[in-house]
Amino acid sequence: MASKKIHSALVSVYSKDGLEPIIRKLHELGVVIYSTGGTQAYIQKLDIPVTAVEDLTSYPSILDGRVKTLHPKVFGGILARREEEHQDQLKKYEIPEIDLVIVDLYPFEQTVAETDDEAEIIEKIDIGGVSLIRAAAKNFEDVVVVPSKEEYPMLLQLLETKHGNTNLQDRHELARRAFKVSSNYDIAIFNYFNEGTTDVTFKYSIHRSDILRYGENPHQNGVFFGDFDKMFDKLNGKAISYNNLVDIDAAVQLMREFRSAAPTFAILKHTNACGVATRPTLQEAWQAALACDSESAFGGVFVCNRTVNLATAQAIDALFYEVLIAPDFQEDALALLSAKKNRILLRVKDFFVRPRSFRSLLNGVVEQDTDLKIETAADLQQATRKAPTLSEINDLLFANICVKHLKSNAIALVKNHQLIGMGCGQPSRVDALRQAIAKAKVFGFDLQGAVMASDAFFPFPDCVEIAGKEGITAVLQPGGSVKDQESIDYCDAHDMAMVMTGVRHFRH
Repeated sequence: MASKKIHSALVSVYSKDGLEPIIRKLHELGVVIYSTGGTQAYIQKLDIPVTAVEDLTSYPSILDGRVKTLHPKVFGGILARREEEHQDQLKKYEIPEIDLVIVDLYPFEQTVAETDDEAEIIEKIDIGGVSLIRAAAKNFEDVVVVPSKEEYPMLLQLLETKHGNTNLQDRHELARRAFKVSSNYDIAIFNYFNEGTTDVTFKYSIHRSDILRYGENPHQNGVFFGDFDKMFDKLNGKAISYNNLVDIDAAVQLMREFRSAAPTFAILKHTNACGVATRPTLQEAWQAALACDSESAFGGVFVCNRTVNLATAQAIDALFYEVLIAPDFQEDALALLSAKKNRILLRVKDFFVRPRSFRSLLNGVVEQDTDLKIETAADLQQATRKAPTLSEINDLLFANICVKHLKSNAIALVKNHQLIGMGCGQPSRVDALRQAIAKAKVFGFDLQGAVMASDAFFPFPDCVEIAGKEGITAVLQPGGSVKDQESIDYCDAHDMAMVMTGVRHFRH
């Protein structure tokens, strides 16, 4: 492959971390260095010769530094092919060749995350740097491009092992990385400007990625794109897997609904909530959640909305589980739970759920508004002659949250702020109800006085008939079936209350 020797370099970077050994190595190799502004000052402090770009272009840095490198004498030296016609033009206009371009862009995304000051954000849109990256990457057959500080180690290794020479494969790889950097940068800026508009465009800039042990199954590879550390402090445990991530996401979405409630614990298995309970203390909430389905809890993901204390930790410690998520852990509780090294303990910084969500389908991607809607007592429309009691209303709202986080078709049975039965992922709503009733009975719950929530309407009155015969006294559903009246009539005839929300919560 064609080997090229680096004779000159343009260095214009935001981050200087890791730059010093590169500059010293370039000097050692006799490379002519051009630079501007803060980078030039940094190099001068190293007592290494550096030529100011202003001396090359005969123009100073102008417009508060907005224009420094945007000049034919810079871009000509980068874009010129090393062939006779271009070389003649370089000589004619006294433009030196530039063989290496080192850039690290202004931290636009970091600035957006740290401030709402639009003027400050706009000033962090790098123009010259992106232009340098694209120009050098386009001319990769002759020019080496280093598009971010992430590539500093790679460049240093090339300089040390190849003594200033690079082959086409080296330059092609760096060009690939360069266009990745510039495209991600453009997407981040677009998304900032697009926020709040009606322009639905699927563009995401996600830099960080973690290679997972494997995907959903051991024969599948898996990669997570995102910033896990932004949401969690990982306090203990083995590497997080694909399935862990899916369950953690489901747990955060569920507990978001209870983040301001009394102490609440939830147990999830394969993204479905199999135990949820609210109680005066966290330990009581844990015990009530576990009682919902103590079999499915084995190997599950646990989540709560309060700091885990020692008493609660001692109760949890007896059970095998994959992940425990909490806002915090008391020191003695953390010490106890951390004794088993594989347990994943996560301190959640915020029960944040993105307002837009997406998934891959067929040969594309679907994006939608995240289902952040959850009904309050004011949203419940009484459909039957009998109104639900205050206690039933509270349980119906609790059940509505639970059923929203079960795979459709779904039914949730609740009594005294405890999920006592659940049916999910069934081909018919009747199947889901029968599953929920069977689970409740297996774990010894009395259905008399319980309430039922459905994620979608009842196409026939069969579900309320089955529920009524089991002693369920109040029902919540979205409504909207052409046969709603038949379900209402049954409830009226059997002293049951029914409310409608007008909101369906399918989950596929």
